[in-house]
Amino acid sequence: MQTARGASLNHTGDRRHRPLGLFFAVAVIAYVVDQVTKVWAVARLDGELPIVVVPHLFSLSFLRNPGAAFGMGDSITPVLTAFMIVIAAAVVVAALRVRHRGWALALGLLLGGALGNITDRLARAPGVFHGHVIDFLDYAGFFVGNVADIAITVAAVLLRVLSGRGIGRDGEVARR
Repeated sequence: MQTARGASLNHTGDRRHRPLGLFFAVAVIAYVVDQVTKVWAVARLDGELPIVVVPHLFSLSFLRNPGAAFGMGDSITPVLTAFMIVIAAAVVVAALRVRHRGWALALGLLLGGALGNITDRLARAPGVFHGHVIDFLDYAGFFVGNVADIAITVAAVLLRVLSGRGIGRDGEVARR
């Protein structure tokens, strides 16, 4: 029965405004692509010379990263790992309230990338919470990253754009 005049008889309208499917699909795709490319990098690049893709700009160079960005924080890997797990949980909680596709896309990329690097920290040598992240995308020697890093960076840019435009997670535009 309708609870109010003109109210919908079903709740499909609420689902349409909660793009959780997009969030989870993007997270899974980002995670799987990251993990598959890392398996490839270990099999193909470990112990090999770099593969130059674009001279002086981009190559494929294998690296096991014990730290965070630019190799910093290698002495606090367990703390970084625990922090990443907390952030991933917070992203899931935030995504449950999202009603905007752009936010769902950005948070999905953020979660997929975070889980990709968390998996390395938990499952790779030298051990649980100390695992080294597999990096292989070498940007002219400036830094070496992976697909998870790309997902996290794109997520950060999308979140900045959405916030800069005043678009909230609910899809409402904040008045200025």
